[in-house]
Amino acid sequence: MLQVLVKRKSIVADGICSFELCLANGECLPAFTAGAHVDVHLPSGVVRQYSLCNPPQERHRYLIGVLRDPSSRGGSQALHDAVQEGHTLQISEPRNLFALAGNGTRHLLIAGGIGITPMLAMAHELDRQGADFELHYCFRSADRAAFLDDLSKAVFTERVVLHDDSSVVPSTLDAYALLQGPEPGRHLYVCGPGGFMDYILGCATAAGWPQAQVHREFFAATPTEHGADQAFEVQLARSGKVFHIPADRSVFEVLDEAGIEIETSCEQGICGSCITRVVQGIPDHRDQFMTDAEHANNDQFTPCCSRAKTPCLVLDL
Repeated sequence: MLQVLVKRKSIVADGICSFELCLANGECLPAFTAGAHVDVHLPSGVVRQYSLCNPPQERHRYLIGVLRDPSSRGGSQALHDAVQEGHTLQISEPRNLFALAGNGTRHLLIAGGIGITPMLAMAHELDRQGADFELHYCFRSADRAAFLDDLSKAVFTERVVLHDDSSVVPSTLDAYALLQGPEPGRHLYVCGPGGFMDYILGCATAAGWPQAQVHREFFAATPTEHGADQAFEVQLARSGKVFHIPADRSVFEVLDEAGIEIETSCEQGICGSCITRVVQGIPDHRDQFMTDAEHANNDQFTPCCSRAKTPCLVLDL
């Protein structure tokens, strides 16, 4: 855990604030890679994940962008209303679950709304590497688009294509046309609201993009329709202990209460922190982190949100 000082808080778009975080003693922060995020621990006990959007070579600060969520459960609203310059926050060291492909020869970055935050760090890093890339940024209107000024002044600005849905001259992204003809070595990165991501990823699938060349990061779980949840059992392979999972509780909640440690962060199935190997049984996958192919293997699942299709799951714990 790191204790950081909020050195600067700025309004970067309608409903979006940026926070510049530094160590109070002026020392260097832990290094991070493009696409990384930090867990922000708020005074209320709520923990939320925010992507780092400054150039990864910077060690004197972390920069995050936070969209005020109307349905906030105490995360974004608290940061917007209660956290001010000069305040201190507890954050985790950076983790990266949305990294640039090291074997990529061309990179296509597509961001929607607040999904621009990890893409900024990616664009800075790809430009530093001299890599072949382009960044497409889609937004409803300019006043709701974060970091437009930064993008206009960036050294890679010629590689940025803006898609403003409210502009007089239509500039809406034609994702299906853009994604035609996937090539070996060309990688796609997508981040943004759930509906936007579903559209882009659907176009990529229709165009024949291999899943190994498609990378995505969700900021919030997409509501899904499930029937009434059923209780089931979880057995720990290493000890043989069996736990009853009620219909209204997650595997993580039950095991955590019993003192079984599982790393977790988002508790919504979007970050992948808690992925656990399945030894026996068939999971009911409800995460948005793993690919369809990984779900089909049924050899791992997310205990924070997923459940079971069989009466018992045996886990590698």
